[in-house]
Amino acid sequence: MAVARKIKTLLTVNILVFVGIILFSVYCRIQDRSEELIQIGRIADQRMRARNGKVSNLVDRQSILHRLEKLEDVVYNQLNGLAKPMGLVEGPGGLGQGGAAATLGEESHDGEGKYEEYGYNAQLSDRISLDRSIPDYRPKKCKQLTYPEDLSQISVVFIFVNEALSVILRSVHSVVNHTPAHLLKEIILVDDNSDSVELKFNLDQYVNKRYPGLVKIVRNNKREGLIRARIHGWNAATAPVVGFFDAHVEFNTGWAEPILTRMKEDHTRIILPAIDNIKYNTFEVQQYANAAHGYNWGLWCMYIIPPQELTCLMNCGWLWDMTYSFADLLVWVLWQTGLGFTGFSVTLNITMTKRLRKALVNAISTIVSGLLRAV
Repeated sequence: MAVARKIKTLLTVNILVFVGIILFSVYCRIQDRSEELIQIGRIADQRMRARNGKVSNLVDRQSILHRLEKLEDVVYNQLNGLAKPMGLVEGPGGLGQGGAAATLGEESHDGEGKYEEYGYNAQLSDRISLDRSIPDYRPKKCKQLTYPEDLSQISVVFIFVNEALSVILRSVHSVVNHTPAHLLKEIILVDDNSDSVELKFNLDQYVNKRYPGLVKIVRNNKREGLIRARIHGWNAATAPVVGFFDAHVEFNTGWAEPILTRMKEDHTRIILPAIDNIKYNTFEVQQYANAAHGYNWGLWCMYIIPPQELTCLMNCGWLWDMTYSFADLLVWVLWQTGLGFTGFSVTLNITMTKRLRKALVNAISTIVSGLLRAV
């Protein structure tokens, strides 16, 4: 009996221990599972909050943008009214859109006096929008170029004396409209002691309200001339790069980036951009051919248009007229090979006419013949 009791007791204890182990393992698994469920719930809650936050942020952003658009319209309407009291036009309206020729018809007879005063149709300029569009004449490949983001800022300096107010303001509007805001540091208007009354109060009032903090006006107490006026503008500039322009220009899209890129490559460069023409009587924008700019020994600015087909500077074959003298042949050979007058013919690559070449050959052959006889 005692042995049977011991066996029953051991079996009971073993069964209880086994059941306890199973219950403990189940409990542990339930705990782990519950923690996983809690973690999943937290993640789901965080995702839900993030989604709700994104939606709310998107809604807030859209509402802010909508409010900014309304505010921009209000500000533009307020600023657009600044030109009307002066008889000028802002915005997309007005004549000469797209750089097209504009006329006033019968009204043009009333503005003949302004032709003599300004040298262009100032009355027509007043009817052309300060924000008019002009054609983009850049070559196709230039439009596809990309430029560095870390370009230097530029100060744009306008020099004027007794210029028409609408022409000056159109220059200012065009540089603001077509220059990235982060690149345009300031605009400096240098008044070289103008006599015009509207260039005093009206100009100051307009730019201070339209472009507060962006446009500065420097006024000379006496007529300094173009170069000294530019020096005054240079002294007032604060940007690393300074551009000097006449106050009767209109800027086009993408004008600043290539200039500032060249300056980034070498800060000692002086850049001259490609400049098209605005007709004085109709304000029509006319494209000029792409040309290399340089200076001759007289310091005159030269515009060299590259030819479509480049001619070889040295001939591989030799043909000549047997009636030429030795001096004639010598001059002709030196000219063809570029050994004579190298600083002139090779650098400028001038194509001579037959008459000019014959005259030059005759003149030089006479000199050489005289030298040979003297020897």
